[in-house]
Amino acid sequence: MKVLLTGNAGYIGIMTAPVLMQRGHEVVGLDTNFYASGWLYHGVTASPRQIVKDLRHVTPEDLEGFDAVVHMAELSNDPLGQLNPDITYRINHRGTLALVEAARQAGVERFVYMSSCSVYGIGTSDMVDESSELNPQTAYAECKMMVERDVAPLADDSFSPTFLRNATAFGASPRMRFDVVLNNLAGLAWTTQRIAMTSDGTPWRPLVHILDIADAISCVLDAPRDVVHNQVFNVGDSSQNYRVREVAEIVADAFPGCELSFGTNDSDNRSYRVSFDKINSQLPGFACRRDAKWGAAQLRHVFEQAGITRDEFEARPYTRLKQLQHLIATKQLDEDFFWRVDDLH
Repeated sequence: MKVLLTGNAGYIGIMTAPVLMQRGHEVVGLDTNFYASGWLYHGVTASPRQIVKDLRHVTPEDLEGFDAVVHMAELSNDPLGQLNPDITYRINHRGTLALVEAARQAGVERFVYMSSCSVYGIGTSDMVDESSELNPQTAYAECKMMVERDVAPLADDSFSPTFLRNATAFGASPRMRFDVVLNNLAGLAWTTQRIAMTSDGTPWRPLVHILDIADAISCVLDAPRDVVHNQVFNVGDSSQNYRVREVAEIVADAFPGCELSFGTNDSDNRSYRVSFDKINSQLPGFACRRDAKWGAAQLRHVFEQAGITRDEFEARPYTRLKQLQHLIATKQLDEDFFWRVDDLH
């Protein structure tokens, strides 16, 4: 299958492309390269040919000949959405819908969309699943919900979307992110030998390793069309719903000598436990092979091998908000988050 992977140069995409290539897919990447300055260590076995282009500029001609689009090139977390909610809606919602329309015009049959379990927001029951009411709390999560809502009715005999609601990602990547919970705690443990939580750590979070996300994408592409056609799958494993406190304890145990403390501030009211029974029972070949303990040990190994310093841990390329603020402050991006190419010549 010929696959266009948007966001291939990002945290998850850089690890997903080799997995798809190893499974026999012909992969082409598309990325605008906001985060290209970050390369924490060498950890990929192969990289696809890449088109450097903003997703909002993609045309049907760009997509001719592709069998599938795997779309993960969006502004990638809640703090970015709070920085500029309007631009988040323009890129993550309207930009994605424009990409979908271009794919349909080009005759692309499959479209795999990277959604998020954050659409559940504040959990209203003990466990939420794909049929539960959605309650997004941020612009980022609301855009995910809106894309699902607007793309699903477009499914027909010639266009087959699948929506993957990923749990909170973790794990090592050359294009590292230290602004997701387990990675952030691991970075603190390694560089400061201390994790000082401001909250009591009681909220629930489902976690999933980025390589398990890559495996889920591969399984969707390999699955019979009728199994995944216009389906929503939570991506993760039900055993990997953790209280934030548990995640901190797992990380502290993986880094000997790390001090761990908790606070009482509960300002973040997002808390949800997610059922992943559907993907594990209905998507052929899928199973999570890595848990939080495995991920913490992996990160410690990478930090040791690469000699990660505190300066690197705190560096802007590895925190999405810091990097975009830098690109805006230095006027490399305009008010619409397009590169100011002419100004740099």
